[in-house]
Amino acid sequence: MPELPEVETVRDGLDRLVVGAVVRRVEVFRDYSVRRHEAGPLDFAGRLAGRRLAAAVRRGKFLWLPLTDDDVPGAPATPSDDPAIPSPGRAAAPDEALLAHLGMSGQLLVRGGASADDWRHPHLRVRLHLEGAPATLGTAGHYLDFVDQRTFGHLSVQDLVPDASGLPAGLGSELPLLPGPVAHIARDLLDPHADREEIARHVRRRRTQIKRVLLDQTVVSGVGNIYADEALWRAGVHGRRLAERMRQADVLRVLDAAAEVMSEALVRGGTSFDALYVNVNGESGYFERSLNVYGREGEPCRRCGAEIRREQFMNRSSYFCPRCQRAPRS
Repeated sequence: MPELPEVETVRDGLDRLVVGAVVRRVEVFRDYSVRRHEAGPLDFAGRLAGRRLAAAVRRGKFLWLPLTDDDVPGAPATPSDDPAIPSPGRAAAPDEALLAHLGMSGQLLVRGGASADDWRHPHLRVRLHLEGAPATLGTAGHYLDFVDQRTFGHLSVQDLVPDASGLPAGLGSELPLLPGPVAHIARDLLDPHADREEIARHVRRRRTQIKRVLLDQTVVSGVGNIYADEALWRAGVHGRRLAERMRQADVLRVLDAAAEVMSEALVRGGTSFDALYVNVNGESGYFERSLNVYGREGEPCRRCGAEIRREQFMNRSSYFCPRCQRAPRS
């Protein structure tokens, strides 16, 4: 699965290349890719046509593009200090968003230039025709394509609801609004409004193994299997330790390590083991070259030299150093 750094890399690309553009037409080539839009593909296309992509926002592995109307009729003659009231040159606060989840292989690819009309990916599922392309893309064609080989990803138009905290709901926007299906997702460790002390207390209330808690998106979002193993190695904590028996300082050390490893991966564009994991320009990340334990079974630990081990975990694998990360007693 693409993890938080991969999704943040995509969000950043969307912020630079499509925010401010207007959706003029939508083509849905595979209905299943908009299955979470309950009113169906025709309504999905209709709800997007004529809307402006106002921002690119992320919480955990969920992405959304708030939608505003291209033209705001009835705007008052003088500007208002209230951001919810339309003013000349400013659209009303959005109440809907285009929500995206990449699933296992989803990609959001931006295409522009004279040859864009002739380019069509073999796994193209949805195409948004955009107007108002940045100069770097040219004006002959400007598309946002949703490509998904394994078809676990999905797009939908969702109502925005208030975040319970009243704070900005995701990275990329100051609005305390997020799509309804994302309301149960916790903040991630790269969110400037995430309270790590409170997250650590929440972790310690869970009566299960620390790695299972790290993967629980309702506790802390965005941490997947790869970065969980890397964070636990950095913190010197075995994934089978019981969260409820850990000290606050030890949990904070794990959370800090997770934030560090994901920040480093973000600089390199994410961890790309698969050619399917690419950013909006179709480029893969290469952080896998810097992984310390994940996928390194039988190789020496880069800290102590012991042989890295692998064990089964929730139909997946956990990698750890038996010397640096002492297993808990049964």
